[in-house]
Amino acid sequence: MKSTMRMMLAAAAITLAGAVGAQSFPSRPVTLTVGFAPGGGADTAARFIAQKLGESIGQPVVVENKAGAGGNIAAQHIATAPPDGYTIHLTSVGPMTVAPHIVANLPYDPKRDIAPITMGVVFPNVLVVYSGLPAKTLAEFVALAKQKPGQLNYASSGVGGAGHLAGELFKERAGINVIHVPYKGGGPAMTDLLGGRLDMYVGVPSTVEPHVKAGKARALATTGAKRTSTMPDVPTVAESGYPGFEATNWYAFVAPGKTPSAILDRWNEELVKALKSPEVADELTRAGLLPAPGTRDELARTIAQESRTWGKVIADRKITAE
Repeated sequence: MKSTMRMMLAAAAITLAGAVGAQSFPSRPVTLTVGFAPGGGADTAARFIAQKLGESIGQPVVVENKAGAGGNIAAQHIATAPPDGYTIHLTSVGPMTVAPHIVANLPYDPKRDIAPITMGVVFPNVLVVYSGLPAKTLAEFVALAKQKPGQLNYASSGVGGAGHLAGELFKERAGINVIHVPYKGGGPAMTDLLGGRLDMYVGVPSTVEPHVKAGKARALATTGAKRTSTMPDVPTVAESGYPGFEATNWYAFVAPGKTPSAILDRWNEELVKALKSPEVADELTRAGLLPAPGTRDELARTIAQESRTWGKVIADRKITAE
């Protein structure tokens, strides 16, 4: 009985300490890590949100890029960061739902080591090709790929990411052999596409749209269920002869797994407020990124469902870490 009472008192003390800490939190600058190089969709979203977040909490929010391994390096970093709320992370599909299925001895467990805060944004990917490639439609690209099996390539922002999975799904549906080239982010991939070193890139709207509008790249299709508002003239993959095709992407906010609930609740409150602010919502929407704030539990359920969905796709398509 005494032992049980001591445990209850200890738990109550921890809860009270967390609540008190949350009231005075944050009292110094915060780091927001991103798993991809500058210039890509995740980096763009993080910087829009960080500025508004800093204004709200009264402390600088510094965006730090930790690119590599499709976002897994940054995921490992947040999994082992101090759980004090001063480091949060904008994660993506790959590290949270794909990596556990394709990476042997993954050094972190998304369920145990990473705590959900809120969904950030959702969006389709865009299949965009080098302007010098003789393919003006998705059908023409498929025909070219079939004429040159194994000679064309496509890039993504990393192995196991949404762009990679969308590319592999499309290859399977189209029956083509196109070589995957992983990058550390959308910015470097787009640079090589514009330079003619890549044939196709499966990227986010915010990365590809300015170059498409400038005529330096050609958008063939988007991977969502419907057309994106920022590129309404670009058909979906489903509209282009592959009915039912859909592969959406998302970025979500997370923290170290042992972060106190009171701190996670505070971050959820602040991030939801930032995502719903007209300034941030407008900026994100213009970049083709749809704000999708929600609860911690909603994000946890989304991650679990996505893990089941992509786990089956990975097994069926025999996708492996390259």
